[in-house]
Amino acid sequence: MSHYSRMRGTALAALIAIGGLGIEGCATAQSAADGRANVAPAATVASAPAVAAAPAASAPVSTPVASSESTPTSTAMASASTADEAADSQGDVVQLQRLMHDNELSELRTAYNGTYGASLLLHGKDMTYYAVLFQQKNFWRVIKTTNEDYAESVYADFVRRSSQLADVEIKRTVLAAQKVYTEAQLAKAQARADRLQADLDVARKQQALVATRQKEARDEAASLQTQKVAAQEQLDAMQQQIHLLQRETEQGLPSTYSHSHKRSRHRKQ
Repeated sequence: MSHYSRMRGTALAALIAIGGLGIEGCATAQSAADGRANVAPAATVASAPAVAAAPAASAPVSTPVASSESTPTSTAMASASTADEAADSQGDVVQLQRLMHDNELSELRTAYNGTYGASLLLHGKDMTYYAVLFQQKNFWRVIKTTNEDYAESVYADFVRRSSQLADVEIKRTVLAAQKVYTEAQLAKAQARADRLQADLDVARKQQALVATRQKEARDEAASLQTQKVAAQEQLDAMQQQIHLLQRETEQGLPSTYSHSHKRSRHRKQ
C-alpha cells in the first residue's frame, strides 16, 4: 500500500513538473512576443520552409513510382503514334514493301507480261487491298483501297497496261530469238556448203588425177603400140633373114627342104 502510494506520488510530481514547464514555456513565449514584436515574423519565416520541406522531401519518393508505372504505356502509345505517322508519310509503295517484308500480305492474283506484271494483294488485318503494277518486280504503281470491287477494277486495268507495255518488249524478244535461230540455220547451211565444197574439191582433184593418169596411160599405150610395131617389124625382118639363111644352108640337099618347104607353104595357106 505504501509502495503504491509512493508510485502515485511520483507520477503526480512528474505531471506537476511537466505542467510547470508548459506554463513556463507559454509565459516565456508570451513575454517574448510582447517584448520583441519584430522577432516573431522572422521565426515564422524560418519555420515555414521546414514545414514545407517535409512534402518536398517525400515528393521524390512517390514521383518515380508513378512515373515507372506509366512509362511503358505512354511509350508504347507514343511509338504507335510515331509509327502510324511515319507510315502515313512514307507512301503506299514503302508501306507495301514493309508489309511484304513482314509477310503480312496474301497474294490474290498475279499476271505477267514480259518483264511487266500486275498483282492484287490483301492485308487481312485491316482488309486493305493493294493493286500493284510492277516491272522486273520493282513496284511502279500501287493503289491502296478497302473497296474490293474497285481493287479488282484497278487490277484488271493494270493487267491491260502491263500487256500493252510488254508488246514492244515481247516483239523484241521474239525477233531476237528469230535472229538467233536464223543465224543458227545459216551456220548449219554454211557448214553443209563447206562440206559440199570440200567434197567437190576432192572430186575435182581426183578428176584431175584421173585425167592425168588417163593421159599417161594413153601416151604409154601409144608408145607401146609404136614399140610393138617396131618389134613386129624387127621380128618379121629377122624371120625373113632366118628363112634366107636356112635356104642358103640347105641349098644342094635332097628334097627334104622342098617337101618341108611345101608343107610349110601349105600350112600358111
